[in-house]
Amino acid sequence: MDTSESSTAEPGTDDPGTTADPPRRGWRRWAMDTRPLRIPAYRRLWSSTIVTAVGSQLTAVAVPKQIYDITHSSAWVGYASLAGLLPMVVFALWGGAVADTVDRRKLLLVTNTGIAVTSLLFWAQAASGLDSVVVLMALLALQQAFFGLNSPARTASIARLVPAEELPAANALGSTVMQTGLVAGPLLAGVLIPVIGLPELYLIDALALCVTVWAVFRLPALPPLGASRSRRAGLREVAAGFRYISGHKVLLLSFLADIVAMVFGMPRALFPQLAAQTFAPYGEGLALGVLFAGIPVGAVLGGLFSGVFSRARRHGWMVIGAVVGWGVAVAGFGLSRNLWVAMAFLAAAGVADMVSMVFRGAILLTAATDEMRGRLQGVFTVVVAGGPRLADVLHGTAGSAFGPRAAVAGGGALVVVLMLVLAAAVPALRRYRI
Repeated sequence: MDTSESSTAEPGTDDPGTTADPPRRGWRRWAMDTRPLRIPAYRRLWSSTIVTAVGSQLTAVAVPKQIYDITHSSAWVGYASLAGLLPMVVFALWGGAVADTVDRRKLLLVTNTGIAVTSLLFWAQAASGLDSVVVLMALLALQQAFFGLNSPARTASIARLVPAEELPAANALGSTVMQTGLVAGPLLAGVLIPVIGLPELYLIDALALCVTVWAVFRLPALPPLGASRSRRAGLREVAAGFRYISGHKVLLLSFLADIVAMVFGMPRALFPQLAAQTFAPYGEGLALGVLFAGIPVGAVLGGLFSGVFSRARRHGWMVIGAVVGWGVAVAGFGLSRNLWVAMAFLAAAGVADMVSMVFRGAILLTAATDEMRGRLQGVFTVVVAGGPRLADVLHGTAGSAFGPRAAVAGGGALVVVLMLVLAAAVPALRRYRI
C-alpha cells in the first residue's frame, strides 16, 4: 500500500487473517466476490442487513405517506425530511467519536435496539389513530439520531472483521443489499399499504430490526485499540477527526470526490419535471417510476457483477474513473429524449455510483488507523446524506432557470471537469493503491 499520504490500519487482535485463493476463471471473474461471507462474524452482520434493508424502506415510505394523509400538503413532507436531517448530522459526527472510544459491538446493540423501539412507537401512534404531525416529526428525529450513532460504528466494524484485501468485496456486498432494498422496499410498501395498512408497515420494520439486534449480539467484542481505550468522546475528538482528514490528502479527496459527484450530478429533484414534460408521451406516472428506479437498478447490477473490480488494487484510479463515468452518464441522461435511453444512462450512472461507493469505502477503512475509523465514517455518513439534499436545491434552482435537461447535462459535465481537475492537481488519490 502507498503510505506516502496515510498510514495503514492495524489489524487488531481480532484480525480474521488471510488465505490464498486460486484465481477465478470464466464467468466467476465477473460475478460478485463472496469471499467475505466465509467469515462468520461478517456473514451475520451482512445477513441482518438483507432483512433491514427492506424493512427500513417500509418505514421510509410510511412516514411521508402518513404525514401527507394527515396534512394533504407536500410541504409538510419536506419539513419532516429536514426534521430528521439535523439530528442525523449531529449524532453521526458525535457517534463517530463515540465509536472510536467504546466497544463498537455494544454501541451497535444499544443503537439498533433504539431504532427498533422507535419503530414500535411509530406503530403505536399509527395504530392508535393519533394523527399528530408533531409526534411523527419527533419520532423521525429520534430515529435519525439513533441512525447517526449507529452508522459509523457499523461501517467501521467491518475493517475489524474482514481482511484489507477483501474490503472492496465486503463493501460491494453491503451496498448491493442496500440498493436492492431501495428498489424492493418501496415496491413492497406500495403493495402492502392497501392490504394491511400503514401501522403494520412500522411493525414489520420493528420485527426486522430484532433480527439485526440478534445478529449484532452474536458478533465478537470490538473494543477500542491502543490509546483510544482511555479517551472520551467530545467536541475535541470530533475536531481531531476533521484535522486527520485535512492532513491526509487521499482521505480528503475521497470525500471531495463524493461531494462533487452528488452535489453537481444528482438530478433527482428534476425527475418530476422531466416526467411531466420531456417524457410525458410515455405517461407521467410510468416515466417518474422509471426515472427513480434507474440509478438503484444500475447499482444493484453493478454489485452483482462486482467481481470484475473487487480485486482491483489501484483504488484511487477506480474512484476517479467511477466519478468521471457518473458525470458522463448523467450528462447523457440530460441529453436524452427517449425514456428507455434515459433509463440506460441512469442505470450506467448507478453502476458508476456503486463502484465509487465500494472503493471510497475501502479507502476510508484502509487508509486510516482504527482509532480514527469511527469519526471518518461519521463524516462519511453526513456527506452521503447531505450531498443529495444540497443537489436537490441546486438542481431545482438551475432547472427553473435553464430548463431541466440543460441543468442535468451541465451538472454531469461539471462533475467530469471538476473530478479531472482534482485528480490532476493532487496526485495522492491517483497514487493510492493496496
